[in-house]
Amino acid sequence: MFGFGNGSGRGRTGMTEPFAALQEVRAYWEALREGGALPRRDAIDPRGMAGALDRVFLVERIAPGIARFRLAGMVFNGLMGMEVRGMPLSALVDPASRGRFAEVLEPVFCGPQVLELSLEAERGIGRPALSARMLLLPVTGLRGEPLLALGCLCLTGEPGRSPRRFAIAGERREELPALPKPTPVAEAGFAETAAAFHPRPPRGKPLLRLVSSRE
Repeated sequence: MFGFGNGSGRGRTGMTEPFAALQEVRAYWEALREGGALPRRDAIDPRGMAGALDRVFLVERIAPGIARFRLAGMVFNGLMGMEVRGMPLSALVDPASRGRFAEVLEPVFCGPQVLELSLEAERGIGRPALSARMLLLPVTGLRGEPLLALGCLCLTGEPGRSPRRFAIAGERREELPALPKPTPVAEAGFAETAAAFHPRPPRGKPLLRLVSSRE
């Protein structure tokens, strides 16, 4: 298990490089892809993303187009005004955009795909201009099931009064190459494949002949 705290990202990924944290998280995710396979959940170490931890999150797919927060950095508390763990990721999206959000989110898990979104927050009294970019990277669970995604959210502007929700202003999807399915490991300790056995000999002459000592 690991958690996401305040991190040290504000100095390294501030307004001069507002989206540097996305690059850091993507580079770390790529480094975990042995042979092009998706990273496993238990291989993720928060120290590998030390400069971006306050804006990193982990979500779990719970239904088609729906994922919920399992872990989230402190930036999300500021956006929503509360702890977001257990909440749906779509809580960050305004109601008018949630249908589209579900459409682009589902291929992250079933594609799999890498998804990057450009987001614009609604404005109003106490809610100044705020835009964001969100990156979602597929991750497998302990049994290899693609039901998780590692994400990062970078903001430009001031959150102002919470909660803040976003409309989708743009999207970029990257299809990942299909990988061969791993060969299942037999549960029985002495299991063998059928090819390991010789075929049954044809009926007719026996393989062994009883020889009498009187012959």
